[in-house]
Amino acid sequence: MNRQDDRVIRSEDPETWRAAFYRDAPITTQWDDGTYTGPGKGKIPSSSNSMPTMVFSMLDALNVQQGHRVLEIGTGSGWNAALLSHRVGSENVVTVEVDGASARDARKRLNDAGFDPVSIIGDGAKGYADAAPYDRLIATASVGSIPRQWIAQTKPGGIIVAPWGPAYGGEAVVRLTVAGDGTASGWFVGSSAFMRLRAQRVQRTPVREYLGGRKWPADGIRSMTNLSPDAVGDWHIMFAVGAQVPEAFPWMEPYDDGSYTLWLRDTAVTSWATTDYEQDREEFEVYQSGPRRLWDEVETAYQWWDAQGRPRFDRFGLTVTGEGETIWLDAPGNPVPRVSG
Repeated sequence: MNRQDDRVIRSEDPETWRAAFYRDAPITTQWDDGTYTGPGKGKIPSSSNSMPTMVFSMLDALNVQQGHRVLEIGTGSGWNAALLSHRVGSENVVTVEVDGASARDARKRLNDAGFDPVSIIGDGAKGYADAAPYDRLIATASVGSIPRQWIAQTKPGGIIVAPWGPAYGGEAVVRLTVAGDGTASGWFVGSSAFMRLRAQRVQRTPVREYLGGRKWPADGIRSMTNLSPDAVGDWHIMFAVGAQVPEAFPWMEPYDDGSYTLWLRDTAVTSWATTDYEQDREEFEVYQSGPRRLWDEVETAYQWWDAQGRPRFDRFGLTVTGEGETIWLDAPGNPVPRVSG
């Protein structure tokens, strides 16, 4: 393996290539939407081959049967489309990819392997109405809101499997069953960490814009907390917090001594908060500014999660209607409360 750029070239080292390819880990196949083509890593991974356990667990949740028509959102390398084609026949599979180069490369791989699903270059958020309705829909990019087109293009009784995560962070695969009235509801079935659907990507405003050109702590109001920033950093806790604290997101600023500052910002660019973590401390310094007290919201959300028995992903579910989306705990009639927003 070339340690400088982490590449493994099949023709040069087939044994190492095979070991790397078949390990249970994701493989990044594109950086920066294809604008970076040099050796090594670009800035942001934009496409990948998911780890096998994730691929197979999502296909298991999809429960594809012979005769089903399937819509895949996010062709990527083409591997998942090949598995679906093998299961139900290429004529029953439609796969949509927003990136033209990735779509063309995947098409060649699929054809070389003897598969010929309908391959579309387009915005996956819109699905593909021309071949609807579908018995099953699977997304291999995460969303923060289930596109209504996906539900409209899926038959009543059909299943949608997609990675879903709030703006705050934390993400899990949801398995929705579509109802005859155009709604969909179901449980989260396991943790996930996918790249965002391009149509739902969000550009974050830099910290300096929140401070109004002033140096931190600017007009922030100081307080102390007994809740460590480390206590709210696990993926499933972030999910539970994000379900209650809408339109806000964290960012960690690390320091050489192992301490860090947890920044919280709202998407409306009106409020921010910082909490400083230092090892072996029992109290932590907080600054908050704006109409929302973001650290207070996170504390309240954490306390609710703790009081519910510290639920993990499998106790949560999602219902999608024409009015919006509702995250619930244990049953659809028990919605997760919103702290603010």
